[in-house]
Amino acid sequence: MDVLSDVVSVARTGRPHSGRVTRSAPFSHRFPAVPSAGFHIVLQGTCWLLPSQGDPIALGPGDVVFLPRGSAHGLADDPATPVSEPPSTLTGVHGGRDDETPADRPPTVVMLCGAYLLDSSGPHPLLNDLPEVIHLPTRVGHQRELRAAVELLGVELDGDARPGSDTILLTLLDLLLLYILRAWFEAQHASGHAATGWAAALRDSAVAPALRAIHGDPGRQWTVEELGAQARLSRAAFARRFTRLVGQPPLTYLTWWRMTTAARLLRISDAPVDTIARQVGYSSQYTFTHAFKRQYGSPPGSYRRQAD
Repeated sequence: MDVLSDVVSVARTGRPHSGRVTRSAPFSHRFPAVPSAGFHIVLQGTCWLLPSQGDPIALGPGDVVFLPRGSAHGLADDPATPVSEPPSTLTGVHGGRDDETPADRPPTVVMLCGAYLLDSSGPHPLLNDLPEVIHLPTRVGHQRELRAAVELLGVELDGDARPGSDTILLTLLDLLLLYILRAWFEAQHASGHAATGWAAALRDSAVAPALRAIHGDPGRQWTVEELGAQARLSRAAFARRFTRLVGQPPLTYLTWWRMTTAARLLRISDAPVDTIARQVGYSSQYTFTHAFKRQYGSPPGSYRRQAD
């Protein structure tokens, strides 16, 4: 599995929420910070995003907003509109419709809104690299996969749930999250802003192959020399470059990823702890337990019971 897909698969927990939201002017709602990643997609009309920090952002048809850490924010027809009580919360993968449009007024904006539950116990540094607010304005001929996912999601959320809706929506919401992240990283690269961090690491000719190797076989007893060979660099040159972009030395990241993978396996499977230990490269359950406790604060068995 590629690095971005891996990151999303281990970060996501539970089921996402989504729904179709319609508003007529005047409206202004403030949303408190939440322990999830939220999104707003404008299908029709216009509105303003009011970040907790920074200037208001004008949104138009096709614009996508992603809040990786669920930051407090607002949505309004105009930044000057007085704030009212927040609307009801969308629940479930098919949250239905949240329509506060009076019969005598046309809608100012129609949006798709939703949230992903993410594991906060050890967020991947790739996600930590993201800004508080990601705004992907619509651009003709760009991000076609993202636009296609948005269109399909809008169709599926238009009206009552139909046979197969739950599975279709879960798949589309997974696609949407991946396309949003891909679009942002590609935009950073295209704009020349990806000099450091994960936006650069995912495209770096030396670091990206090493990351793919680690994610492709985390149980292998990798050495810095072997990972450097993936990049055709000396041990020292590779270690410096990897640490500069990823924020951790190669073997530190390898250990962190092994424990993160193990935590996911403990949550989603009934495999014995010693089996999981071997899957992530530990022949000794004692050594694995010590490493896991160092990262998560509790031994694997306790972590599994707390996650149930």
